[in-house]
Amino acid sequence: MDVETKRDTDAARIRPFVESDTAAAKEILRGSPEAAQWTELGFRELLGWPGVLALVIEDGSRMIGFFIARQVGEEAEILNLAVHLLRRRKGEGWELLKAAMEEFLVRRITRVFLEVRESNVSAIAFYTKHGFSKKGRRAGYYRGPDEAAVLMEKKLRG
Repeated sequence: MDVETKRDTDAARIRPFVESDTAAAKEILRGSPEAAQWTELGFRELLGWPGVLALVIEDGSRMIGFFIARQVGEEAEILNLAVHLLRRRKGEGWELLKAAMEEFLVRRITRVFLEVRESNVSAIAFYTKHGFSKKGRRAGYYRGPDEAAVLMEKKLRG
């Protein structure tokens, strides 16, 4: 997949997430307590999994957000999406999600799932706005603090 040629919006561009992006991703997570908090080792291990789709959006050479999902068969699960605190609500999260959805269609994905903290109303609103619907609730899914997850799904075909 050639993500760089797929999306170039103003000064921001989307490209594949590479191992050297892990430190910048951790920095974004420091300002995103509502996102899944992964270690640099966790990022590196995940990049080696089969079916992973990992993208970065950057402004010049500075990462401003990232997206990571995995594919299993004809389904995909969004594992993490985070945008730098000062760049939120400017469209970068949507650009990452849109690029991922385009790649999911190429990969013949039929459904995309995700879990989001029940208290993260802005993320729930974001995903709802972009075609996801609530499908369930998982009590005690998150730790630190303990919290339920809202399970969301988007059907791409079928």
